[in-house]
Amino acid sequence: MATQAGQSLGIVVDQAAESLKEAARTNIAAIQNITRRMRLLALNAQIEAAHAGQKSAGFAVVAQEVKAVAGEIETLAASLGGDVGARVDDLRDAVAGLASAARGDRFVDLALNAVEIIDRNLYERTCDVRWWATDSAVVDCAAAPRPETVARAERRLGVILSAYTVYLDLWLCDLAGRVIANGRPQRFAARGADASRTRWFSKAKGLASGDDFAVAEIDRCAELGGAQVATYVASVREGGAAHGKPLGFLAIHFDWEPQARSVVEGVRLTADEAAQSRVLLLDADHRVIAGTRGAALGEAVPLATGGRASGLYADNSGRLIAFHRTPGYETYRGMGWFGVIEYAPASARTLAPALSRGERARGSASTATA
Repeated sequence: MATQAGQSLGIVVDQAAESLKEAARTNIAAIQNITRRMRLLALNAQIEAAHAGQKSAGFAVVAQEVKAVAGEIETLAASLGGDVGARVDDLRDAVAGLASAARGDRFVDLALNAVEIIDRNLYERTCDVRWWATDSAVVDCAAAPRPETVARAERRLGVILSAYTVYLDLWLCDLAGRVIANGRPQRFAARGADASRTRWFSKAKGLASGDDFAVAEIDRCAELGGAQVATYVASVREGGAAHGKPLGFLAIHFDWEPQARSVVEGVRLTADEAAQSRVLLLDADHRVIAGTRGAALGEAVPLATGGRASGLYADNSGRLIAFHRTPGYETYRGMGWFGVIEYAPASARTLAPALSRGERARGSASTATA
């Protein structure tokens, strides 16, 4: 709403400014026409005075003065035209600058909103994995992976998946990283797969208790058809106790691509802004993990944070870059991800008044890592 109001104000001011300039041009043209007539009259008077000789000397002086006044009026009219035009242009630039600054502030807020939505979503995943790792069917299977306990665990994981549709699959692994049960065995032949070399399993081996969890960056999983997943892991412990003997690990594979796409495509840009922008989610290394308008997973983005958690700047190509680092949610501190909006208007003219060419980045200084 604020951006639309700013755009409406800009249109009104632009129309009023153009109307003012046109009125000034019309009036100045009328003044200049009068001065031309005065000059002509003065010239005619001088000619007549010359014909009349000595007796019209006083009349010649008056004619000369009329000519001088006409010249001064013409000079003032020209000066007024230039001054009005310059001031109208200054007004137009000032309004454009305000509109651009308002849009930039709004983009920063939208970037924050996007990464906050993801963090709140992923916070729930951290709760899910720690809870389900204490399920009796999961604990019994990890303790003794016999055919009957595996079947019971897979039925239980399947029931969970039927209620939680944001997951592709749930895997129960032994301490060596071998998958001993999964929630969708008919869809994904994951049982028996070796997950010991995955990043999430490497992190899971360091979990100190059942209250902890591990998570890796967004990755593709071959056993899940190459889908993009965010995998969260908790340790399965004896008796489901937080400090019980480790028995294995429960890995839950969050179906990342459709969930993240709905977030970046749901950012509330106007139709015009959306056509000229990319909305991105970046990992801590500024690589794309989700984005609009053809952004590719893993694409490196030269985000210039300047050590800030949030900010706004214009890059060398004239694009407006708004960013915000994840603030975390509840007990979930996040992974250092960024929400980013790249705005590339057809003309960068309106960006210049809002952002100086010297120091363009601005935002809240914090403990963000550039």
